[in-house]
Amino acid sequence: MRRRLQTLFQRKFKVSLLFLVLLALLVHLAMDLALPAARGPCGCDAKAPKASGVPSGNPVLAGPKKLSLRILQDFSGSNGSLEKGSQLQGARPQARDGKPGDRHQRGEGNAGRTEGSKLAALFEHPLYNIPMPEVTEKDKLFVVNPMEKFSLRSSGSDEWVSSSKAETLLPTGKTAYDTYPTWLKFHVGINRYELYPRRDPLMPTLLRDLATQRIVSSVQKSGGTQLKLIMTFPNYGQALFKPMKQTRDQETPVDFFYFSDFERHNAEIAAFHLDRILDFRRIPPVSGRLVNITKEIRDITTDKKLAKTFFISPAGNVCFYGECSYYCSTEHALCGKPDRLEGSVAALLPDKTLAKRRSWRSPWRRSYHKSKKAEWELNPNYCAQVRDTPPYDRGHRLLDLIDMTVLDFLMGNMDRHHYETFEKFGNDTFLLHLDNGRGFGTHSRDEPSILAPLRQCCSIKKSTYLRLQLLATQPYRLSDLLREALATDPLAPILTEPHLRALDRRLAKVLATVGRCLAGAARRDEVVVDDVGSWV
Repeated sequence: MRRRLQTLFQRKFKVSLLFLVLLALLVHLAMDLALPAARGPCGCDAKAPKASGVPSGNPVLAGPKKLSLRILQDFSGSNGSLEKGSQLQGARPQARDGKPGDRHQRGEGNAGRTEGSKLAALFEHPLYNIPMPEVTEKDKLFVVNPMEKFSLRSSGSDEWVSSSKAETLLPTGKTAYDTYPTWLKFHVGINRYELYPRRDPLMPTLLRDLATQRIVSSVQKSGGTQLKLIMTFPNYGQALFKPMKQTRDQETPVDFFYFSDFERHNAEIAAFHLDRILDFRRIPPVSGRLVNITKEIRDITTDKKLAKTFFISPAGNVCFYGECSYYCSTEHALCGKPDRLEGSVAALLPDKTLAKRRSWRSPWRRSYHKSKKAEWELNPNYCAQVRDTPPYDRGHRLLDLIDMTVLDFLMGNMDRHHYETFEKFGNDTFLLHLDNGRGFGTHSRDEPSILAPLRQCCSIKKSTYLRLQLLATQPYRLSDLLREALATDPLAPILTEPHLRALDRRLAKVLATVGRCLAGAARRDEVVVDDVGSWV
């Protein structure tokens, strides 16, 4: 009996033990099945960083390091709060291993570019790295004496700074160069060969200042056919403000004469970037800006004539019209929404009392008459006369003017009646490409008469011709480059896609014109004039 009880007990014990083991296995199995479901959201989140090139892991443990990395990726080389268009095409390229491409500062243009940037690749091309002549003291627009301060009082010009600031001393003289305001560094850097260097580290800061510096004074600029304002900043820098008059998608009506066309703020912005892409660098820096008409113009202006033209429209918007030859009336008033108005803000050149400029009448100036034609429109051999007339009879003045012709044709600008040069440098210097507001008015039609200087003279710089050929190739397509450059402006988009496509079409026509000149020339160097020597 005892033996049977022992055997029965042993069997029950073994069954109980087996049951406990099975129960433990079932519990573990249930936990394994339940945990993935519980971790589901974390697992999904962990995959997201991998997709953007950030390693997965515990966000708490890796937080500070990864957050810093992301901040650097998002903001390094950018214009900070200005950048509506900081997310450029290809702005964060993915490398083959799935990690984000390195961003690096180049000191070119509005901001640092990325490895995938066509604009960055363009500026690395040999044609954009041809050495400039050595700049001597006599080649500089200003020779700064470290022991002498510049006084605004000496200029005597309203365009330089408002009268209330006239006795303030600029921070030159004994102050270190690094403490100069950016606009003054820009002025000091102008030389015989260029308005600013290819790799100008000042450019991002200067454009940012134009777009964000507090405005302390706004007065109307005298002269000109349409309303423009001179705006002054706390650091005594000044800028030319051209207000928005047309929307981006409006075209100049076909019945408008070129001399009665609107001046467009976005044309000024686009012209600056196009001029730089062509490697001319003859237009002062321009940025877009959204201005508060009430606080930044009406309430601070000392211009009594301008002040009288402000009113509130029936829609409740703040409007003004100023005094000028064209479009300065209540019918053509500039109105905010309700008081915000877009405009272009261009850095002013040094005052003419400090750096004299000479104005030259263009040989291919239009008649500015409804029915009369200019001589160049009637005489196909007109260029022969120009070649025999100073200053076009020597040096590179005629070739520089043809550079400007190419720029104007690409923009569709028919309003180039004069141009300016710095008097100090005589004939051996570049032309200033100022006042480009009547460009980019049409995209559906081209104006072949703008190319008259190129067509009649059949001459172009070798450097210009080679760059134009480069800009017609797929890796460096002109429309792509300008689109990328304009994307960094605070008012982006600056141009509509039809305007950008028109650039490629017009570029092909420029190259075709040169091609016809080459086909009819006895020697190639009579058409493509070598200005680069052995560098290309």
